[in-house]
Amino acid sequence: QVQLVESGGGLVQAGGSLRLSCAASGLTFSRYAMGWFRQAPGKEREFVAFIPWSGGSTYYTESVKGRFTISRDNAKNTMYLQMNSLKPEDTAVYYCAGRRSDSGNNYSNGGLYAYWGQGTQVTVSS
Repeated sequence: QVQLVESGGGLVQAGGSLRLSCAASGLTFSRYAMGWFRQAPGKEREFVAFIPWSGGSTYYTESVKGRFTISRDNAKNTMYLQMNSLKPEDTAVYYCAGRRSDSGNNYSNGGLYAYWGQGTQVTVSS
């Protein structure tokens, strides 16, 4: 049984930082490309960041470039999202997701991810 469990969300003031974690079990984590998505109230889910399993390029949505960093520790079966200089518009439920394809194509398409976590709330106050 595959499980992805996010943690690290919370309430932070604008300009602050948070580090999200996504702990994976039930799959060969080192062979799964991983992504972070988020969904704000009343909005559609959107792509945030992608990291392949092979050590290739990472990708970010434009609004978080230079502020967020995605990383992974295959030995710990865990992926991270370091979020700095947080803004109120970053407020959302953040989800981690995994897929077998390591290709950088269509990394922002949530429909191509096989497994999802339950989400962790991030709230940024102004």
